[in-house]
Amino acid sequence: MKAFRVIITTMVFLLVSCTFTMAQCAMCRATVGSNLSEGRGVIGTGINDGILYLLAITYLSIPTLIFIWYRSAKKEMLLKLGRN
Repeated sequence: MKAFRVIITTMVFLLVSCTFTMAQCAMCRATVGSNLSEGRGVIGTGINDGILYLLAITYLSIPTLIFIWYRSAKKEMLLKLGRN
């Protein structure tokens, strides 16, 4: 239960402390730059939001999988010890 509290506290802290970030790779930055030079500036925000979405999904799925693994391992250990 203590590990669960640590995970939840960490996740809440990360969500609260996040500020607006601009994450772009070199290829995306070149695409946005060429679109801005042509007068179309809307695509930059879409690319940026997509990159942040992919980043967030990765960082939320890994702790979730670790928690599921931990919970199932704990249940299996309790069954081997004969406790229900």
